[in-house]
Amino acid sequence: MRNYAIERWCDRSGEWDMSDPWDGPAGQVTRSRAAARAAARARGGARPRRRGRSAGRGRRFLKITGICLSALIVLTAGAGWWFYQHLNGNIHSVSLDGKGGTEKVDAFGRTPINILVMGSDGRTSATDCKLGGGCARTGVQTGSNADVEMVLHISADRSDATVMSIPRDTMTRVPACKDSETGRSTADYYGQINSALQYGPACQVATVHRLTGIPVDHFVKLDFSGVVKMSDAVGGVSVCVSDDVYDTYSHLKLSKGTHTLKGVAALEFVRSRHGFGDGSDLGRTISQHIFLSAMIRKFKSAGTLTDPAAVYRLADAATKALTVDDGLGSVKKLISLADDVNKVPARRITFTTMQTAPDPADGDRVVVGAGARSLFSAIADDRPLTTGSGRKPAAGSATGKAPATASAVPPAQITVTVENGTAVTGRASAVAAALADKGFSPGTTTANAPSPATTTTLTYGAGRKAEAQTVAKALGLPSSHLEQGTGTGLTLVIGGDWPSGTGYPGGGSASASADAKAAVGGAHASTADQAKTCAKVSPYRTVSVDGVAMTPAQAYAAARDRPDSDT
Repeated sequence: MRNYAIERWCDRSGEWDMSDPWDGPAGQVTRSRAAARAAARARGGARPRRRGRSAGRGRRFLKITGICLSALIVLTAGAGWWFYQHLNGNIHSVSLDGKGGTEKVDAFGRTPINILVMGSDGRTSATDCKLGGGCARTGVQTGSNADVEMVLHISADRSDATVMSIPRDTMTRVPACKDSETGRSTADYYGQINSALQYGPACQVATVHRLTGIPVDHFVKLDFSGVVKMSDAVGGVSVCVSDDVYDTYSHLKLSKGTHTLKGVAALEFVRSRHGFGDGSDLGRTISQHIFLSAMIRKFKSAGTLTDPAAVYRLADAATKALTVDDGLGSVKKLISLADDVNKVPARRITFTTMQTAPDPADGDRVVVGAGARSLFSAIADDRPLTTGSGRKPAAGSATGKAPATASAVPPAQITVTVENGTAVTGRASAVAAALADKGFSPGTTTANAPSPATTTTLTYGAGRKAEAQTVAKALGLPSSHLEQGTGTGLTLVIGGDWPSGTGYPGGGSASASADAKAAVGGAHASTADQAKTCAKVSPYRTVSVDGVAMTPAQAYAAARDRPDSDT
């Protein structure tokens, strides 16, 4: 958006201003000045004074410089406004009309974020027909299914996040819906969960909310071309496969090891369901988690979000690639969402797949399995699924179990002073909010500790040990961290051994350990910091070459003449 005409004018104006106002044809000024000086010397007079001319020239120079700077500032501001409006104009947003419920505000007025991320299989444009195939006879199609469905949960204190995949083959009830854009509607029916998108994104959100009980008041939808644009914008995503793989359906073809995937290759990877696991959608969700974890690590890596050119590419690609709800329908709101995700450490971002069981009526479909309700509740209640180290929650701690004896005093009558002894802002508030959510007295207060603390301690006054045990049990704090002091109340000092989350790492509290362990049982849980995890290539004959069934590794060997996806 540079205006070269103004820059050239400013440059020329500067040259003109530095010249003498008596300038005439070229060369005339030099001769006139020389003649004037010679005449002055002949008369014995002093050299002509030029202060008036110099002062005038200076004033004119400052004036023109000011005009130029003002013009350039206006142009720069105009470019920024144009850029902002351009990005806003890229965004396509749709109203949810409250069909996904509303997240619960915590005791400190903070709200969790729940977003349904959808990957559409729609061939609604020539580009998506080319990328997805299947349009040879039908041409560009209408309608689409949500072949990828992930509930992204960001905790109210922004200390942890969960991404839960729902397999597309899940059978459930779809509520009565009407697409606000196309007018297409349906009565309540029992069917495959991904089919709800045919009646609009709001219908898909309502279906997920009905199945899980998780409030979902935002959504993000990408189509085939959107995945291509985003992977290109980040400069590719590094993934690892455990063996040679050729999925003859998604066309993914990679040799064993690590690869950086861009564009179409990235789309082939996230679409592959025959190349990984057991060849079903369950295996695909795990490989998608590996891909997204790698993308998150790249976003968080040094330089990715500080390079203006990279940020522009990301912003332009994202706003063109996404369909979102009205609550995310501006650049400002999307930037705020990205900032919220960026606050969560990679080790505290948990990826899971909803537990399933075979559908009794159809072996090719699944239904909600044992343990899924615990996972749904953990997300809906804003409970973390990882410990501070990013490991899966354990039932106890190597340094001592949480106190087993609880006080007869109700939590509502127990007041705690929570002090932050770490360098992490908001730790005391986060833990105090967790206590409030567990029913402890609203009189609980927060403060900064007098000095940094390496170890978390809960100090109690005379006769208050039972109350301290109740607090410790609620937070999963081992008994070795309790000590009697000289004061009269309870003071919890958060130390450097508890840098994030609302349950003491590995402590075994109901929220951070026992319930969380049940929630992730059978859910293929992993965290975003696991950089060395490879997608497991299917050992089964899930693909075919020239009509012969074979494993993806065998197919790779049989198709030596076909270039690899990352070539």
